[in-house]
Amino acid sequence: MSTSDWHTNAFPELRTGPPWVMQEMVAAEPAVVGQLLREPPAGTAAVAITIASALERRQPVVVCGCGTSEHAAHAIALLLRAAAGPERAHLIQARPALSATLAPVAGVCLAISHDGGTRATTLALEAARESGATTIAITQSAESGVARAAEQTLLTPRHDDSWCHTIAYTSAIATGAALAARIGALAASPENASRLLQSATTADATTVAGHLASRRVVLCAGADADHVTARELALKIAEGARMPTVGLELETVLHGQLAGHEPDDALILIAITDHPDRERLIRRATHVARAAAAIGLPVAALLSAGYDAALDGDLTPAGRIVLGLPGGDLLDQRLAGLLAGAGALQTLTLALAHARDTNPDLIRREQAAYRAAAQAAEDPAGW
Repeated sequence: MSTSDWHTNAFPELRTGPPWVMQEMVAAEPAVVGQLLREPPAGTAAVAITIASALERRQPVVVCGCGTSEHAAHAIALLLRAAAGPERAHLIQARPALSATLAPVAGVCLAISHDGGTRATTLALEAARESGATTIAITQSAESGVARAAEQTLLTPRHDDSWCHTIAYTSAIATGAALAARIGALAASPENASRLLQSATTADATTVAGHLASRRVVLCAGADADHVTARELALKIAEGARMPTVGLELETVLHGQLAGHEPDDALILIAITDHPDRERLIRRATHVARAAAAIGLPVAALLSAGYDAALDGDLTPAGRIVLGLPGGDLLDQRLAGLLAGAGALQTLTLALAHARDTNPDLIRREQAAYRAAAQAAEDPAGW
């Protein structure tokens, strides 16, 4: 890969081999997440009051974004619902930015956009404001269109220098956790979060990557908070390892999806986040794994130590990445699952990129066709 006229300062640094920029971003995550939970962005307390006041008035809170930021929006909505309690949790929803633009609602619109230049997210904020909603942004760029469209802005401290976003994802989740902890009871120990991410981002993913690297399509499946992780894993593998992927809710796998898959494909189960109905999740994960195996798909898994002990070893011939979650009451189980899942999915993506000899940082934009595809979607401003 040689540098040519197309590579400008607008692109991530172009490297000829590892360590990739993405690796450096992943290595920085534990410290940045700890910092965000210890010293949240300026304005966090005021934004928490805005959201809590809307919930008190029974007004909806919509969390939105695109791509990785949409997945972070789903994670933040989960954390806010946990903090808001069962009587108000239904008022909080996550939506894709375009859907939020097409059907804005009064209340609060909380938009996630790391670089702040995503037009769909800016439009969602503008539409929400026109409908009477209070608008908030979580972004790294204070001068961006998304920041300018919001009435309140929370700035994350570290720019993600790779386009295969990692620290952008965990920074948004940590900011959402800091908000949630000010709205209700949500344990968010900075030290425990940092240690958990450090462990997850240094897990050994080489065995699983070796089993998956030559697959045709990779399905990623999880339930509840682990569905968020499954969707982000599918996106990261597509961007970083350049493999076709599908991110599904665990039950959805069993309702027609397998008809389109063959033994050349693979399934990754995600079962990390503890849940009150844990036994049902264990049984259904077992059913999904056995269904995939019946048509010849190799199955791998990202599991907490608890799920690892509960799921038979023969269910995952393509290997497991096992994550130890902190005990006690210092880290909310949803936050722990999301952070552990983030670290593990990023580690697996990097291992797949190494196995397939791909540069994850440019999400394939060094190839002219993929630059043209991006320009076709990003250049038009009038929509």
